[in-house]
Amino acid sequence: MKIAVVGATGLVGKVMLNSLLERNFPYTEIYAVASEKSVGKKIDFNNSRIEVIGMKQAISLKPDIALFSAGGSTSKQWAPEFAKVGTTVIDNSSAWRMEENIKLVVPEVNAQVLTKEDKIIANPNCSTIQMVVALAPLHSKYKIKRIVVSTYQSVTGSGVNAVQQLKNERAGIEGEMAYPHPIDLNCLPHGGNFEDNGYTTEETKLHNETRKILGDNSINVTATVVRIPVYGGHSEAVNIEFENDFDLGEVKKLLSETPGITIQDDPVNNIYPMPKDAEGKDEVFVGRIRRDLSQAKSLDMWVVSDNLRKGAATNAIQIAEYLVEKSWCN
Repeated sequence: MKIAVVGATGLVGKVMLNSLLERNFPYTEIYAVASEKSVGKKIDFNNSRIEVIGMKQAISLKPDIALFSAGGSTSKQWAPEFAKVGTTVIDNSSAWRMEENIKLVVPEVNAQVLTKEDKIIANPNCSTIQMVVALAPLHSKYKIKRIVVSTYQSVTGSGVNAVQQLKNERAGIEGEMAYPHPIDLNCLPHGGNFEDNGYTTEETKLHNETRKILGDNSINVTATVVRIPVYGGHSEAVNIEFENDFDLGEVKKLLSETPGITIQDDPVNNIYPMPKDAEGKDEVFVGRIRRDLSQAKSLDMWVVSDNLRKGAATNAIQIAEYLVEKSWCN
């Protein structure tokens, strides 16, 4: 079982490498792959130092699975080249997510759509992943009509430069700006690029990807994405209107029994999900579960998860684990 991690020197790539070890993934060889400027560098992995290699060399080694986290343009160029030699690519960028013939997968929700023939598989956006894990059991039971979601997203979702900007600002150091404004002691209602309709690309992803993963284009989704000065993970205030009414106790029981979800919902004792507690964990944490008093058949909840782990690296590795379980990649 040969595994290539493409984008191994980036934030998500490093987490992918660590998660492969933590989850005891059954690899025999690991290839750290990155752009030409990083080729030859050494990175830490499993108490040793491994050398970073380039794309062409990685393809020649014919890995069984390639975990991609190197940006959309890189994925568009190189994922098909890996697929040509028989490698199954699991891609963390937005490059393939809305392609009609490419599966968009959150294993707890829709792993069953995968087949042995799928050689490029898309990993959803981090905000979408954590939300649909919580939405899927509720949609199956009550059928979702409409979702209104506001996200409060960690700077880690914007990459190394954004993390450094926050650190610089907190230290009083002038440096490169990843955002158009300061992020420390601030909130930026600006995730991705603005589109002609006033939404951002990050907000549009939540709309399109949720529908595709849940397999229901009748679901209406409106989103507001906000970047906030935290490291640990993304938080979401999610309001859901259902076709059918629900019992609040049943909702909580349903969520608590869903794989991948941890309920933290004891507001009397100040227990609710927070990004500082989600950091480094793979679960999706759900709390503040309550009936919407303004709208019939509607629910409010607060959803938090580490965007580098379940929102990216862990979800990709879970897809790989599913492929191995099915004996499709070994």
